[in-house]
Amino acid sequence: MFDFKLTPEQKKLREEVREFVKSIPRQFLLDLDADKIRYPKDYVKDLARRKLLGLRFPEKYGGRGLGWLEEVIAIEEIGVLGTTPACLYSLPSIVGEAINIFGTQEQKEKYLKATLEGKLFTAEALTEPRGGSDFFGATTTAVREGDYYILNGQKRFVVGSEGADYFLVYARTDPNAPGHKSISAFLVDRDETVEVKHVYGLMGTRGGGTGRLLFKNTKVPVENLIWKENQGADVFYQMMIPERMTSAAGALGMAKVIEVAARYADRRKAFGQKIRKFQGVSFKIADSVTKLDAARALVYSIAEAIDSGKEDPGKLRRLVSEAKKFATDVAWEVVNDAMQIMGGIAYTNVYPIERILRDTRLIMIWTGTNEIMNLIIQHEYFKEILEKEPEGRNIEMDAPDADKEEEKVYE
Repeated sequence: MFDFKLTPEQKKLREEVREFVKSIPRQFLLDLDADKIRYPKDYVKDLARRKLLGLRFPEKYGGRGLGWLEEVIAIEEIGVLGTTPACLYSLPSIVGEAINIFGTQEQKEKYLKATLEGKLFTAEALTEPRGGSDFFGATTTAVREGDYYILNGQKRFVVGSEGADYFLVYARTDPNAPGHKSISAFLVDRDETVEVKHVYGLMGTRGGGTGRLLFKNTKVPVENLIWKENQGADVFYQMMIPERMTSAAGALGMAKVIEVAARYADRRKAFGQKIRKFQGVSFKIADSVTKLDAARALVYSIAEAIDSGKEDPGKLRRLVSEAKKFATDVAWEVVNDAMQIMGGIAYTNVYPIERILRDTRLIMIWTGTNEIMNLIIQHEYFKEILEKEPEGRNIEMDAPDADKEEEKVYE
C-alpha cells in the first residue's frame, strides 16, 4: 500500500529484511512455539551480523542512523514470524532507547554498542507481581551504599529472563516521594544474585525465556544509573515510544496471515464454487484488508511524526498509544477473521493461524493494556482541546439556536 511513499533506500531495506525473514527455518518457529528453545541467541546474532539491530541508533554504536519509519518497515516484515521473533528483534531498540537518549558515553560504549553487535543480550524488567499497569506502584528498591546501589525486589513477565546478559530495571530510590518522583532506572548485569525464580508456560509467544526475576542484594555500580536518581519517570515516558511503536509494527506483520486465508478462499470449494464467491467470506476479506491498511497508514504516519521532531511530548504520547491500540486490536480481529474464513482446519496445526492467534492475543496486553492506551489517549486529547479555543471554525455554533445560552445547561 505504501510503496508510492517509500524511497528507493527504504524499499531496499525492506527487501533486505524480507530476505532475512525468508532464511528463517520453519523448524525454528516450531521449536520456539514448542518451548524447545528458551532464548535464541543465534537468531539475534544473525540480525547483528546483518546490521539490522537498532536501525535508529548512530552508526558509531552499530546502528544505521535511520528513523522510526525505517524501523517500522523492518519490524512489520519480521512480525510475520510471530511475536517472539519480533520482540527479540525489538528489545535492543527498546532498551537501546534509554541508553542512547539518557545514557552516558561509557554506557553507550559498554552496553549499546555491544548489544547491536550481538555480543550482549538485553531485556527490560518492568512489570512487578503486584504492579501490572500500575508502574509507579513499583516496590523493587535500590538503596545507595557508597559506590553501589543495593537492589532488592522482583520483576515478572521478563522476556529474556533466561537469556539476557543485562536488564533495564526500574526501582524505587526514594520511599518517601510520590511514585513518579521516586523511581530510578538502572542497567543491571546478570550475576549470581539475579535469579530466575519461574519461567512461565505461555499460551503463545513462546521461546523467549519469559520469567520472573528475583534481585537479592544485587550490587549495581553507581555508573549504571540511567539518567538521574529519582528521575526514572523521564526514561519511562520516553520508553513509551519504542515499546508501543514496536508492538504496533509487529502487529501489522502478524495480521498478514489474512493472505493465507485469502489464498485458501480462492482454492477451497463448497456448494459447487470457490468460497471467495460467497459474500460472507469475501466481505470478511474486504473488511480485514481495509482495517489492516488503515492500521498501517496510522502506524507509518505516526512513525513519520516522531521522525519530524515537531510534535510536543503530550501529543506524541497520544499518537503512539493510538498506534499500539489500533494496530494490535486490528491484528486480533484480522487473525480471528482468517480463522473464521478457513473454518475448522485453521484451528489445527495444519496452518499457522492458530499459532498466530495465540501470539496476537498477548500484544493487546503487554507494554500497557489497550485499556491503558485508551486512558492516555483520552487524557491527552482532553488536554489538547480544553487548553485552547477551537482551531479553525467553531462548529458548535452551526445550529439554528446555537446562540440561546439559556438552553445550554451543564449543571
